[in-house]
Amino acid sequence: MRFITEATSDGVTERHFTVGDAPGVVWAPAGAAGPRPLVLLGHGGGGHKTAASIVARARRYVTGSGFAVAAIDAPGWGGRPIPAGYETYNAEIEELTAAGKPLGEAYARRGVVVAALAIPEWRATIDALAGLDWVGAGGAVPVGYWGVSLGSAIGVPLVAAEPRITAAVLGLMGHETLTEAAAEITVPVEFLLQWDDEIVPREAGLALFDAIGSAEKTLHANPGGHMDVPMFEVDSSERFFARHLTS
Repeated sequence: MRFITEATSDGVTERHFTVGDAPGVVWAPAGAAGPRPLVLLGHGGGGHKTAASIVARARRYVTGSGFAVAAIDAPGWGGRPIPAGYETYNAEIEELTAAGKPLGEAYARRGVVVAALAIPEWRATIDALAGLDWVGAGGAVPVGYWGVSLGSAIGVPLVAAEPRITAAVLGLMGHETLTEAAAEITVPVEFLLQWDDEIVPREAGLALFDAIGSAEKTLHANPGGHMDVPMFEVDSSERFFARHLTS
């Protein structure tokens, strides 16, 4: 991990870094010392590591709960080069968009390719952050993952594969490409579903929630479209992580 910039405001220190080819950001309380839970934020398909919603959520978790919070750009987002493996799916998405047809299945199929590239980067990020004195201090660190839409296309297989992640907020995604990985998830999950989602059919979202293998999982269904997740879900996710990462 190589740190590039550091700035502090309103009690939060923001550090930009790279791990391999992945650019990222980690937020922590100003002057943080000693280990603390780490929450990973997976951005959506229209976002990146410093999208306004990601930064606001990160600062909320830092100031409200004292967590360290990290986000990285998925391959092809945030100015990163678009991998050749996306080309077929991107062309399909353009055609469907022009025809006014649903995009959810095409996004999910592309998400399989994205996840294969992003998961090793997330695991390397956890490795590096866990070694910092103000995150893991070289020991075991409780890790949570928050990511919806694209963040769940990556997050479902990541949470299934990474034993250091012990709680996850997922959702706004659903497709048979994720069913097998979802069945392998055993940690507590809070799952977001928008009842009138124009991208992810309701039935697909419900099927993915049903496939998650966790004994403790909660469905949060709200009216509205894909981008209409209520702000109070931020409060809920913070309480969820506080409950599972600090107990």
